[in-house]
Amino acid sequence: MAFNTGLSGLRAASVDLDVTGNNIANASTVGFKSSRVQFGDLYASGFLSSGTNPVGDGVRVQDVKQSFGQGNISFTDSGLDMAINGDGFFILNNGGEIRYSRAGQFGIDKEGFIVNSQNMRAQGYVADDDGNLSGIRGDLQIETDNLAPRRTTSLETSLNLDSRQSVLERRIRDFDPIDVGQLRGESFSIVYADGSGNYPVPVIPATATAREAANAIDAAPGVTATATTPAVMDAGLTDGYISSAADFRFSITVGTAPLPVNVEGVTSLSGLAQAINDSGDNSVSANVIDYDDDNDPATPTVERLRIIHSNGEPLTVAYGDGSLPPGTLFEGQVAVTTDRTVSDVTPGTGTNFVDAFNATPFTITNEFNPIDQRTYNHATSTEIFDSLGNAHEMTQFFVKDPSPGNGVGQSQWSVYLQIDGELVAGTDQQPYTALFDQDGQLESINGDANGEIIITDWVPKDPNGDPNGADGPPANPGDVVSPIPEPANSSAFVLNLASTTQYGAAFGVNDQQQNGYTTGRLSGLDVSDQGVIFARYTNGQSQSLGQVALAAFNNTDGLSPVGDTTWVETFESGQPIIGAPDTGTLGSIKASSVEESNVDLSAELVNLIIAQRNYQANAKTIETSDAVTQTIINLR
Repeated sequence: MAFNTGLSGLRAASVDLDVTGNNIANASTVGFKSSRVQFGDLYASGFLSSGTNPVGDGVRVQDVKQSFGQGNISFTDSGLDMAINGDGFFILNNGGEIRYSRAGQFGIDKEGFIVNSQNMRAQGYVADDDGNLSGIRGDLQIETDNLAPRRTTSLETSLNLDSRQSVLERRIRDFDPIDVGQLRGESFSIVYADGSGNYPVPVIPATATAREAANAIDAAPGVTATATTPAVMDAGLTDGYISSAADFRFSITVGTAPLPVNVEGVTSLSGLAQAINDSGDNSVSANVIDYDDDNDPATPTVERLRIIHSNGEPLTVAYGDGSLPPGTLFEGQVAVTTDRTVSDVTPGTGTNFVDAFNATPFTITNEFNPIDQRTYNHATSTEIFDSLGNAHEMTQFFVKDPSPGNGVGQSQWSVYLQIDGELVAGTDQQPYTALFDQDGQLESINGDANGEIIITDWVPKDPNGDPNGADGPPANPGDVVSPIPEPANSSAFVLNLASTTQYGAAFGVNDQQQNGYTTGRLSGLDVSDQGVIFARYTNGQSQSLGQVALAAFNNTDGLSPVGDTTWVETFESGQPIIGAPDTGTLGSIKASSVEESNVDLSAELVNLIIAQRNYQANAKTIETSDAVTQTIINLR
C-alpha cells in the first residue's frame, strides 16, 4: 500500500509542478489567467464501512481551477489594443466557433476585419453608413474606403453684435419736389414698419404756402420735408430786353414783403442775378441757367433767370419798362424724404402725396459694399460644402440700421450673405432685417421668430466663376422647409442666427457649426470606454464603425480553456450574457492597453519549491517502502 500511496503523491506533486510551471511560463502572456491544483485524499471503504481505523490510500488531483482575477493593465502604442477593466470577455469568431478571451491584442486583416494574432475575428455591434450603432452583432470590420462628402444643409451661428456701434447705412425715399398746389386739401397717415402706430397728417389748408405744407409733413417721425420756391422768368426777359429798355424796372415780393432790388445800370440777366443776390435777403438767390421750355431736343436752349426762395414762401415777380405789368405768382414746391421706418402711406383726402410715395423707390446713402469695410459694422466667414465636397467661403455681413419707431426698446440690423464673393439669399436686392429687443435678444429675422434664413439661390461655382457640376438651387424655392430633409437634393441650406445677441460688448463669434464636409481618407482609429470604435479621417471628421461586445457568465469557473488564451462555453458555465461595455456588470474598455497575466511570479516560485519538496518526500516514501520490503525478503 505504501508504494501506491507514494506513487499517488508523486503523481499529484508532478501535476502541481506542471501547473506551477505553466503559470510561470505564461507570466508574460497577455490575458492569461493563472491556475491552481486542488487535491483530495483517498480512503479505501467497503460497502458498509471503512473500518474503525482507516488508513489513507494517498492523494488525487480533484481539479485544476483558473483564477479569473483582474490582471494589471499596461499601455501600448497600438490603437486597437484593448483591455477589459472589470468583468467580461471579448467574443471571437474562430471560423464559426465562438470563443471568449481576455487578450485584447487586435489588428486588421487584409479584408478590414478586426482580428487577433490567430485571425479570430472580434465581434460587436455594427454601425450603418451614417455611424449609427445597431443592435445587430457581427464581425467588426473597418471600412478603409474614402469617406463620402456631405453637403452643408445647416449652419448655426452664435455671435454678439456690438450695440455701441454707430449707424452706417441709411435707406431713404427721396421724392421729387411736389407743387404745393397738389398738396392743398390733402390729408394722409404715415404707417411705420415696426407697427408702432400711424401718424396722421392733418388736412393741408387750401391757402397753405409750401413752407406751411412742409411743416405739417415734417412733424411726422421718420419724415423730412423742406420747401423751396423756384421762379424761372419767361421768354420776355432777355439780355436784349434789359439793355434796350428805356426805364427797366424789376420787383420781387416774398410772401407779402417787397424785396428791394437795385437794377440801376443792369444790362444783362447775369447783372440782374447779381443785383438780386446783393439784395440782403439770404433766403433768396438767383442765377442764369440754360433752359429748354418745351423739353424738345431739337429746340436749342436759351438763357433764363432763375430765382429760388429757400424757405418756400410764395414769390411774386414783375418787370417792365416804365410801368410794371401784373406780377407772376410762384407758389413753391415741397421735397420729402422718408427713412426705412416708414413702410406705407394711407390716404385720407387726396392721393397726390400717396402716389408720389409709391412711385419713389428706396435709395441708400453709404450703400453696403462687401469690399469696403466702411460700409458694414461686422463680418464673419466660415467654410461650407457643396454636394461634391468642394469647400466654399460664406461671409455674413452685419450693418446697423436706425432704430425702428422712436428707437426705444428695439434695435435693428441688416444682414447680407455672400458665398465666394457673390451675394446670395436675395441680399443683392434687399438685406434681411434682424430685430433685437431691449435685452439684446433676437426677436426675429424678416418676421421669422426662429431666427432662420433659408438660402435657395446659391449656385456652387469653381474658381473661374463657372458652375462646378454640384447640385444647384431647388426647382421650387418656396417648397424648401427647415430643417432640410435628408437626403438633400439641392444646394439649399438653412442659416440659423437664433443665438445671436446684441449686447454692449465687442463683436465676437461664440460658435459656428455647419454639418458639411469634404471627402476624407482614414487616418486613425480611436476606441472609447464603451468600446465604440471611431474612425478618424483626414477631413477632420470621425465616424462610429461599431462597438465591441462583451460576454459574461454566471459561472466563469465553468469555462473550458482551449488554448490561445481563449475559453469556450460549457454546460457548467451557463450561457453567455452579452452586452455593451460599461453596462450592467460588464467592465469598461481601456484603449491602447492590454491586460497582463495575473500570475504572481513570487508566489509561483514559492509554490515551485513546495511542489519540489512534496515530490521528493513522496519519492522518499517509495524508497523507504522498498527498503522495508527488501528487509522482509532477506529474512531466512
